[in-house]
Amino acid sequence: MRADRLVSLVLLLRQNGRLSATALARELEVSTRTVLRDIEALSAAGVPVYAERGRHGGFALLPGFQTELTGLNHDEALALLVAGSRPGAQAFGLGSALASAMRKVVDALPEGHRAIAAGAAQRVLIDPETDLLSRRLVAEEVPDSVVTEVRRAVFAGHKLRIHYAAVDQSPKWRTVDPIGLVTVRDQGYLLATRSGTERTYRLSRVLAAEELAEPAQRSDRVDLDRVWQERGTRFRTGGDQVTVLVRVSPARREDLVRTALAVAAEVTDAGGWLRLEATFQDSRHAEWALWQLATDAEALTPNWLRDSLRERAAAIADRYES
Repeated sequence: MRADRLVSLVLLLRQNGRLSATALARELEVSTRTVLRDIEALSAAGVPVYAERGRHGGFALLPGFQTELTGLNHDEALALLVAGSRPGAQAFGLGSALASAMRKVVDALPEGHRAIAAGAAQRVLIDPETDLLSRRLVAEEVPDSVVTEVRRAVFAGHKLRIHYAAVDQSPKWRTVDPIGLVTVRDQGYLLATRSGTERTYRLSRVLAAEELAEPAQRSDRVDLDRVWQERGTRFRTGGDQVTVLVRVSPARREDLVRTALAVAAEVTDAGGWLRLEATFQDSRHAEWALWQLATDAEALTPNWLRDSLRERAAAIADRYES
């Protein structure tokens, strides 16, 4: 909405002192022509914004123009700024709204606290794009048109029609009763029911979505954390699970534990390595997990897993033999 954009423009000028039309357009995600029109509208409304000419010119507010709120103390504002640095809002199409809200939070502080809180927030990094091994953590892209319709249906309590591409299946239209939205490691999920049966849909696989006028059949209140935990438990305990006896280096134990569904019967052998029973979702999961540990782990049983790992290693050795 234009009114929100005008407020964001004023806050940007207050917090940065002077910005060019190009910089404002980039921050507000609009064209420079739109910025110039907004500047004219602000001037007509009595906001003291003026232009500075020259190479380092731009737009600025007259000194002293401010609307100060004192309801937030330093720690409260810092908590909001740190929470706002988390990437979850991007998964639900709320990135621009979050940026605008954070500008308002900073602007709401008294002058003496503003620089301190903003500086403190710069000292905290939440969920960076890469880990310590420089592995890039790529967030999934979901079209704005899709996430907007999904979000509206969830918040309004309406039924939702989605064109969903499940794994190894052709896309199909489904009508669901949305319960809530969850983001995990920058991946968004829609929790819903379909014909009374619980369903979890990955937002990146929703090709199109349409909010319907019909009310969704769902409870007025929901404990989303509990629902997510319950669905996660059912997922981990379903499927064709396999249990493997593994010998693993103590230095790689945590890597195995993080990958497996469950670990039990752990002992230390004569060589100082650990022997334990690890449960995996299926045979493919078990093979993948043990392969990641390379020579720091050995599958002792079952034999089919040892055979699979040996064949994979032999194929790699043959590839690089010459």
